[in-house]
Amino acid sequence: MNVRTVIACTLALLAFGGDVANADHPNIVLVFVDDMGWGDFSCFGNRAVETQNIDRLAMEGVRFEQFYVNSPICSPSRAAISTGQYPQRWRITSYLNNRQSNIRRGMAQWLDPAAPMLARMLQEAGYATGHFGKWHLGGQRDVGEAPLITEYGFDTSLTNFEGLGPRVLALKDAYDGKPPQKHTLGSDKLGRGKIIWQDRSLVTESFTKAALEFVKQATSQKQPFYINVWPDDVHSPFFPPATRRGDGTKRTLYHGVLDTMDEQLGVLFDHIRNSESLRSNTLILVCSDNGPELGAGSAGPFRGHKTMLYEGGIRSSLIAWGPGLIEAARAGTVNRDSVFAAIDLVPSLLAIAGVKPPAEVVFDGEPLPNVVLGRETASRAKPIYFRRPPDRDVFYGVDDLPDLAVRDDDWKLLCEYDGSQAELYELATDRGETTNVAAEQPDVVKRLTAKLLAWHASLPADNGPQLAGKRQGRPKRNQ
Repeated sequence: MNVRTVIACTLALLAFGGDVANADHPNIVLVFVDDMGWGDFSCFGNRAVETQNIDRLAMEGVRFEQFYVNSPICSPSRAAISTGQYPQRWRITSYLNNRQSNIRRGMAQWLDPAAPMLARMLQEAGYATGHFGKWHLGGQRDVGEAPLITEYGFDTSLTNFEGLGPRVLALKDAYDGKPPQKHTLGSDKLGRGKIIWQDRSLVTESFTKAALEFVKQATSQKQPFYINVWPDDVHSPFFPPATRRGDGTKRTLYHGVLDTMDEQLGVLFDHIRNSESLRSNTLILVCSDNGPELGAGSAGPFRGHKTMLYEGGIRSSLIAWGPGLIEAARAGTVNRDSVFAAIDLVPSLLAIAGVKPPAEVVFDGEPLPNVVLGRETASRAKPIYFRRPPDRDVFYGVDDLPDLAVRDDDWKLLCEYDGSQAELYELATDRGETTNVAAEQPDVVKRLTAKLLAWHASLPADNGPQLAGKRQGRPKRNQ
């Protein structure tokens, strides 16, 4: 290299926050569990299963009790934690399905690669980047022309039937003497990547092994790394190993999958913990993409499930681990005060990594690096807004789910698209959303409804109102 080239490269690195080859530049592991409830880790109250590897992270790190994901369903939740923006900006408002279903619901077919991806920003700043696990941001069912995962800022990827490129497809073995059944949802017919067939109970292990090899390679090259480890556990169908099937009931099978996933993730966690260099300079984050499936996981003290804007659908257990980054005095503590969301993780992680986003990128999230690292108990300044999936007005036996929601300080308001049927809860004293105080707080309802409707109107619409099929005389929600 000539001097001019060296100077140009140095200036480019400084523009993104410094020389990422520096030993202090932190590695980041984001574990995004699928369909797990707030109360499913034993450190968050589960007494049926001991998630010992996750619990150990919590004992050595910080647990957050007021962390939110930005949708109660998978694809938009994944878009938010990847971009730092509300997923509605990119017309990802429910799970990505087949082509006609996406059109019917007024959605994009895949996440636009022009979205401001955390992985791409870190990659451009010198990080090795890998995605291992469920993707569900394009390339599923009959949508075979979606961009590959590596077009979003990842050096390499290994996914499942919800994405393209190399992928692991599951064989469901019920241990009933019958041959295992393939679980593909059409992915095996899309091409565009090597297919690895694996027993359903070992799919997370496949992702963890690939992630571990990636970590070892990046470490040997002295390159900081960012990896997504996004298991499709603990999403149904539930096929744990034979030794963990128990009585075969839905909840027992779910717990068997949860226990197995914890064990498989523990191999990666132990490798990082047992390496002095990785232990001192790696941040691991663990949370879930949305609330639990009815009859499977537990939302703890919260009302609602997956697909719902009540707390059980959108509040997620979050654990941050990093002995070299989190003060020793904070190890094992619980943050019950900080209110923030997945969209805040993107600018927060960039700040922790010392990487500046491009000037044209405007996040909906706010940088809270000291909160993530356990040094402060602040909250995001702006409210957190939510819109339900367009196809989830009626679900799990509820005839009319709220369309919109906002969390602002201790207030939580839910309403219809037009602001009607307002429900207001004071979460500081009623985190289970049991007592609607809208009638007693008309000024709060008016203020929050105006904010919420303005936010809703500012973003691209989907076909939620049309799919709801609001009927004259339709019974209102129980309030």
